[in-house]
This record gives sequence, C-alpha cells and structure tokens, in this order.
Amino acid sequence: MTKNYYEEADLRDFPNIGEQAPDQASKFFAYYESATGAGSLSEREKSLIALSVAHVKNCPYCIDAYTNKCLSLGISSDEMMEAVHVGAAMTAGVILAHATQMRKILKKKEM
Repeated sequence: MTKNYYEEADLRDFPNIGEQAPDQASKFFAYYESATGAGSLSEREKSLIALSVAHVKNCPYCIDAYTNKCLSLGISSDEMMEAVHVGAAMTAGVILAHATQMRKILKKKEM
C-alpha cells in the first residue's frame, strides 16, 4: 500500500475550505493575502520565511505550495535550503533555550 495520507489533490482543494464557513474563510484568506503579500518585506522574502515555517511546522501542503512559489519567484534551491536551515537552527535554539528551565530545577534540587 503506497497511498499517502497527504495527497497533492488536497492542496488544490484548499481554496474550498470555506464551503462550511464562508465568512471565516473569507476573513482568513483576506488576512493571509495581506500577511503574505509584499509590504515592508518583499514577496520573495516572505515566501522564504513561509517555506522555512512550513518545514518547522511539518506541513507537506505548505512545503509543496511554498517550494513552488519560491521557484516561480526565481529563488534558487540554495536560497531555499538556507532558509530551511534557519528554521532548523531556530527550532534547535528554542529547544535549547528551554533547557534553562530544566537546569533551574536541577540546580535547585542539587542544593
């Protein structure tokens, strides 16, 4: 059985998420377009951020969408991989930063 849980066709169906809640979907899509479109940051920069977040959050649909978006904007594979490494490093840093909580408890218990 080689069928995947995540199917490419599902990504194409994403615009239809508003069928049961059109008002919320409309507001979400307006916000999404505003947040991901060019502003103080370029569409290119935001697409690299989105690609990195997609990897950090483990979303195959977003990885698919933003890999293709980056390619359409002329972003190189080296630039995309560098963005993914930023996300990986940030994730590791966040985990390690939270180790301060463990270290506090350990120091308290060692007293």
